[in-house]
Amino acid sequence: MSTKSKGVLQMTTLSQDRAPILEALKQFKRMRVVPFDVPGHKRGKGSPELTEFLGEKCMTVDVNSMKPLDNLCHPVSVIKEAEELAADAFGARHAFFMVNGTTSAVQAMVLSACKRGEKIILPRNVHRSVINALIIGGAVPVYVNPMMDQRLGIALGMSLADVKRAIEENPDAKAVLVNNPTYYGICSNIREITKLAHAHGMLLLADEAHGTHFYFGKNLPVAAMAAGADMASVSMHKSGGSLTQSSFLLVGERVHEGYVRQVINLTQTTSGSYLLLSSLDISRKNLAINGEQIFDKVAFLAEYAREEINEIGDYYAYSRELINGDTIFDFDITKLSVNTLDLGLAGIEVYDILRDEYDIQVEFGDIGNILAYISVGDRERDLERLVSALSEIRRRYKRDRAGMLRHEYISPKVVATPQDAFYADKESLPIGESAGRICSEFVMCYPPGIPILAPGEQITREILDYIVYAKEKGCSLTGPEDMDIERINVLKGV
Repeated sequence: MSTKSKGVLQMTTLSQDRAPILEALKQFKRMRVVPFDVPGHKRGKGSPELTEFLGEKCMTVDVNSMKPLDNLCHPVSVIKEAEELAADAFGARHAFFMVNGTTSAVQAMVLSACKRGEKIILPRNVHRSVINALIIGGAVPVYVNPMMDQRLGIALGMSLADVKRAIEENPDAKAVLVNNPTYYGICSNIREITKLAHAHGMLLLADEAHGTHFYFGKNLPVAAMAAGADMASVSMHKSGGSLTQSSFLLVGERVHEGYVRQVINLTQTTSGSYLLLSSLDISRKNLAINGEQIFDKVAFLAEYAREEINEIGDYYAYSRELINGDTIFDFDITKLSVNTLDLGLAGIEVYDILRDEYDIQVEFGDIGNILAYISVGDRERDLERLVSALSEIRRRYKRDRAGMLRHEYISPKVVATPQDAFYADKESLPIGESAGRICSEFVMCYPPGIPILAPGEQITREILDYIVYAKEKGCSLTGPEDMDIERINVLKGV
């Protein structure tokens, strides 16, 4: 059987209509095994309320690793076969099943590529999981500050010229990391960045938390593996339909998969959930067989909603018209990203109104945008309800936009490495008195989880104004030890 993943054609005898983990679990259920192992609920009998809530079918397959079901840390049978099918479907040399979320996939990717003191070139508008990996492993970031879209107030992709300059100035860097795409749907020129990285002996890593569908849909941006990337973290649960917290880590020919598995096993659980594993297996099968049709529908729904929202007035649901061939090399048309600034409302305010007054939950709202995540389970009537609600919000809440902040991203001044700053001696200050000091913790709006401040960065008055504004607008700020974000930890004596 031949399978095709965004331009990567592989001749193989693997059959994508199989789901080995699912098949093994079904066989296990038929065996009626008496459990004297963990988990302690013993197929649900020990926790009636939980079984009533989740269902007996769910509880009977919440099981531990055993010979018939293989072992995630060292797969030799059904999980190994499922990994081979996933690699085939995604056009990778190997695929790892990840059950600690895409966070663990991103961290394993960075930790595999870079050791302590080694450099990695990356955009600053990365998810906190990337910077967490730098704290854990001690790699040194070389940030490529992205350009800004002044109208939308969002960070864009990396300019090819900026990446080239960073590589030439840091020839000892071990890897380049690319967001493919950003939360908003913006894509850098990953194919050319990959060529640049490889020409200088560097690995290309892709955070594809929001790009699962690139591997299966038509007329979408190029997927990382098809672009020649060496590793990609793919959040299958976001647009691929698997259970929350389940993801894939894909690797290519230039990466030693045995070493990557060792790195994964440093942090990933030894008690892999078979609910999550089977959801990855089943969802991979579904996308391999039906993905093109599924994402045709998703793209249609997103475009339909975009057109309707732009007819309302004051909202701007943006798409491929933004493409400039460089910092916006391509755009993910399945992303329904909507700018709200002309309405006189911050994105987070629209987000709150949609949830509190219309029972509509969008993915996130920030200073100037909302994102409605459209995927395999959406229906046209759901989009109609969203459009109708946005129209009513404009009629009821529109106001003058004077005094609104425009920018979602502020370029940082990096003074120390994330690891050095995070573990250094620190002191706590009232946040309003911290300007000029060096931050030793994170501050971010979640979602999307892109740090406003990261360990090792200088706190500026502009950043403090942004934090105050975000709090006033109702953004969910996370990161510091002080849960109220009234105080912040800074490097002692610096």
